[in-house]
Amino acid sequence: MIGSQQKSSRQTSLQHIDGWTSRSIGSRLQHAIFYRLIAIGGRKAAYALLFWVVLWFMFKPEAIRRSALYLARRFPDATALELWRHRWRLQWELGKTLVDRAVAGINEDFSVETDPRELEKIYALHSEGTGLIMLSAHIGAWQMSMSVLSECLSMPVSVVLYRDPGDLDRHYFDHTGETPSFSIIDPAGGPASAIAMVQTLQKLGLLCMMGDRPFGDSQLCRVPFMGGLISIPYTAYYLASVTGSPIVIFFSPRIGPGKVRNVIADVLRVPPGLGKKPNAYEPYARRYAKALEERVAIDPYQFFNFFNMWESHG
Repeated sequence: MIGSQQKSSRQTSLQHIDGWTSRSIGSRLQHAIFYRLIAIGGRKAAYALLFWVVLWFMFKPEAIRRSALYLARRFPDATALELWRHRWRLQWELGKTLVDRAVAGINEDFSVETDPRELEKIYALHSEGTGLIMLSAHIGAWQMSMSVLSECLSMPVSVVLYRDPGDLDRHYFDHTGETPSFSIIDPAGGPASAIAMVQTLQKLGLLCMMGDRPFGDSQLCRVPFMGGLISIPYTAYYLASVTGSPIVIFFSPRIGPGKVRNVIADVLRVPPGLGKKPNAYEPYARRYAKALEERVAIDPYQFFNFFNMWESHG
């Protein structure tokens, strides 16, 4: 991504790390059944079917493997039975989040809440005239939350969104058939993606992106997280240094059927002229990781991490 000159073994696209892929385990037919059921019976009908689907997935070796490392770190003293329960709650919460996303597009039934005081903070930061970076993570209904920012804030929004070519999950705007109210930037698009991000900020727009997972040729910082070391991209902090844009770290936990709350966790101001070396951005990456760890402690079943993000086990 931005500032990338050479790829190293640690800068490989995440979809190739440990065989991980963002593609759904479900088949095309299974997705079609859910979408049709939602159109006919709504969210409750989909939740009823989801119960049996999650139960089936609980016994799939791939589903067990994908969540094992995160759950072992989040619940280190859990027995085998307790881990099974934790895995169920994680998969169940993920399933409901995906159903809610589909319902938002098919039946237009979804709401995002933000504390008025936090909205005022966002407006105040945006009024500084340098654009604004909204940095989130794979917490709750992050996709829906970022997607509706352009509507609730009445300002241009670009969302950095990676879509695996083989991914069968649809975003809510895929169901509506309408052009979304925000622009989409592919993080794996190389220099063109970097230019699009900078241009969004130069035009005083909001740039929404994720900070917990690298894609493409992201440059990485190593920071502590949940007792180990993880590598996360410093693209957002580099952009802030180049453009002068403040960074709002926010998360979007799901608080009920079709309901999400945006929560501001921290605001970062990165000095200009820090260059491209990872260690210059490590203090800001550490603050992000700390905010994420605090959120995971509150909502352990809404951090949808299904790969080994720890490089060093401590």
